[in-house]
Amino acid sequence: MLTVVQIRALKPADKPYKVADVDGLFLLVQPSGALLWRFRFRAHGIEKKLSLGSFPEVSLQEARKLRDSARAKLIDGVDPVEEKRQRKLEAEVAARTTFKLVAEEYIQKMEREGKSPATLKKARWFLDLLDRDIGKRPISAITPHELLDSLKRVERRGHHETAQRLRAFAGRVFRYGFATLRTERNPADILRGALVVPRVKHHAAILDPRKVGELLRAIDGYEGRPENRFALQIAPHVFLRPGELRQAKWGEIDFAEKVWRVPAERMKMKQPHTVPLSQQSLFLLERLRALGNRSEFLFPALHTSQRSICENTLNTAIRRMGYGQDEMTSHGFRAIASTLLNESGLWHPDAIERALAHGERDKVRAAYHRGAHWDERVRMAQWWSDHLDQLKVGGKVVKVRFRKRA
Repeated sequence: MLTVVQIRALKPADKPYKVADVDGLFLLVQPSGALLWRFRFRAHGIEKKLSLGSFPEVSLQEARKLRDSARAKLIDGVDPVEEKRQRKLEAEVAARTTFKLVAEEYIQKMEREGKSPATLKKARWFLDLLDRDIGKRPISAITPHELLDSLKRVERRGHHETAQRLRAFAGRVFRYGFATLRTERNPADILRGALVVPRVKHHAAILDPRKVGELLRAIDGYEGRPENRFALQIAPHVFLRPGELRQAKWGEIDFAEKVWRVPAERMKMKQPHTVPLSQQSLFLLERLRALGNRSEFLFPALHTSQRSICENTLNTAIRRMGYGQDEMTSHGFRAIASTLLNESGLWHPDAIERALAHGERDKVRAAYHRGAHWDERVRMAQWWSDHLDQLKVGGKVVKVRFRKRA
């Protein structure tokens, strides 16, 4: 049995040599002078050696404890060499499977699934926000406390809605990691309710019919870029969301059929959407086409025809016309249409919902409504454009009582 004094007296030789302790524990003395602890044992009839560290970092007493622990595992049928190899492999995999790498893989999957560029851009922005705190951490090792601390950092800056969306994004990454066997838990799920719930902010919109007329006249008098003016003129007629409108391509417009077919990838609900075009909408589109821009986009960017106008362009134009962000936004045209069409009492609420491309969770019901309300939507599109013309010239505002429904 070795003693510490004996160990310290060992001298290196030209070749490695062994000095035994007891029960399979020995020191391997290297020519360099290194003293390496080894435990020799037999598993399934095969002799193996387990590395236990080096002296003096691992003392004689600690080496004997490690040996005894390995022997106990052998009694339980566990090969300590295989167990150590497995732990090392898992640690290496965990080190390579960081939150950032899994998130990037998840975003690539989103891209292959046809998610919109705006959605992908937002996902990468969320990843950038989380990268500082948990990006380099193995995804399987991240605790709810770590994630909460990262989310609270955003929340403390007053960005409550961003913090909520950030938690949701992290949750999707953890679920993807779970599905691909990189983690066994989702810390984001545990944090439901831990963040401040922001007040719901509705998009600013002018809902007084007479003021809507003033807005339409202001748009007609807009002296900025013609393409931007046409976008603002067309927006009230077609009920599209700003992103769906500004990224429109000429290939989507069917002048003969008098429809605008928006592909699923650009719609919020990821379902293709068809817009019936009124005479006024067709007239505006013809005038826009007459500008002669050689771009596939209806509203190309100022400095390149390869991209559409950016998301802030229309709101900036509205500000230039004198409307504050608490008065009117580009998204507000949808609120105008929804409010005034419903107040007219002339149209079925489901027809209005379909015109606004509000999603229907029940696929059978959604298919029914797409067909059942098309004729009504065509009539409604023309009535609405006529009504906008009346408002614009300061004519009589149509007000009809809600009809009673069974």
